[in-house]
This record gives sequence, structure tokens and C-alpha cells, in this order.
Amino acid sequence: MRDEQIEAIVKYLKSMAHPIRLKILWLLLDGELTVGDLRQRVGTTGANLSQHLQTLRELRLVVSDKKGNVVRNRIADKRFAELIRGMRQLFCPDE
Repeated sequence: MRDEQIEAIVKYLKSMAHPIRLKILWLLLDGELTVGDLRQRVGTTGANLSQHLQTLRELRLVVSDKKGNVVRNRIADKRFAELIRGMRQLFCPDE
């Protein structure tokens, strides 16, 4: 494994290590959610949620589609979904 690969992996893992961002990704495993749905389920302010979503978008972990006034979010890459799903199975086998 090259140093650049390790650095890229660390960058993604650090972004997922924040409790709110991990919860967002966890919730998106079950499918697309609007910003309003995420805000309600995560239990944070709209501004705080937007900031965390922006971080996830910048790393291309999450993509957002706007249709009218509704913004829907989803995990951008199936590989990240599998990673989050694996963590869920490992740490929360009852879910």
C-alpha cells in the first residue's frame, strides 16, 4: 500500500468518525432522505446539518439532488455503503 492510498483512506475515515456525519451515513443506508428528514432524525439544527452534509459532499460520500424545493441526499458510492453496512453489522448486529 502506497502512502497516498493510506492518506486517502485516513481522510475518509476521519470524515466518518464524527458522530453526526456517521449518523447521517447510517441513516442513508436505508435510502434517500430529505434534508428535513435528516435534521429531524439526527436531532441537530439545519445549519449544523448543512455543514456536515457539505463535508460529506466535498468528499463525494454523499450526493444531493434538488427537485423543486426538496433536496434529497443519498450515499454516493456503493463501496462506502458497504463499508458503513459492515460497521453496522459489526457493532450493532441487532439492527
